[in-house]
Amino acid sequence: MADTKDTKLIDVLELRRTAKETKRHVVVMRILGLLVILLVAVISIAYAISYFYDKYGSFTVKINKYDMMRQGLTLSEVPEYDKTNSVLNANIVYDMTNISGADLPENLDMINGSHNGESYIAYTFYLINAGDDTISYEGKMTLENVTNNVDEAVRVAVYKNGEKTVYGKTKSNGTGKESDCDSEFTSSTVVMTTKKEGFKPQAKDKYTVVIWLEGNDPDCTDALIGGTLKLGMDFKIIEST
Repeated sequence: MADTKDTKLIDVLELRRTAKETKRHVVVMRILGLLVILLVAVISIAYAISYFYDKYGSFTVKINKYDMMRQGLTLSEVPEYDKTNSVLNANIVYDMTNISGADLPENLDMINGSHNGESYIAYTFYLINAGDDTISYEGKMTLENVTNNVDEAVRVAVYKNGEKTVYGKTKSNGTGKESDCDSEFTSSTVVMTTKKEGFKPQAKDKYTVVIWLEGNDPDCTDALIGGTLKLGMDFKIIEST
């Protein structure tokens, strides 16, 4: 009789233990499921941000990763960099309206990183030779995404080590550059190019890029409303010694 009671007691204990283990297993699986969902959400958000910047971001600067690893060419928002970067993104300005370039602040080349205004994009960065070799590089700024022909009235000012050049599309009638521009876009997709030879180790070139819609341009009409624009600037080494 005692053996029967003991057996029943063991069965009850094993049943309780099995129930607890099942409950624990269910809880663990739920936690793991939530963690997986959270991880997927984080990855999705990161991908969405990356995709949004890649497709619609206002201005992106890149260097060839091989050039960064092989020769030490790097990007930074400040002259005293503490890590190497191959990509920089300027902050986006939403619902940018047209303004006159004459009304832009005079200190645009004196502030590092993103320093946008209500109706213009301003971004200052440094291209740095963090390697041991003297190099030559070239850079090219391109129109990567344009809608509603908003580029017809866009202006891009580029300060290279303090020297300013304003770029705009050729007049719509094909008669040359706009009166407020120093130079026309290089082509329908290329805004400008730049080149530097004898770029020594630890040398820094400072760039400031300012983007706005020129209200005095005859092509700045209501037809441009809702248009988007993305610019990209790519640098690469063309020679090293």
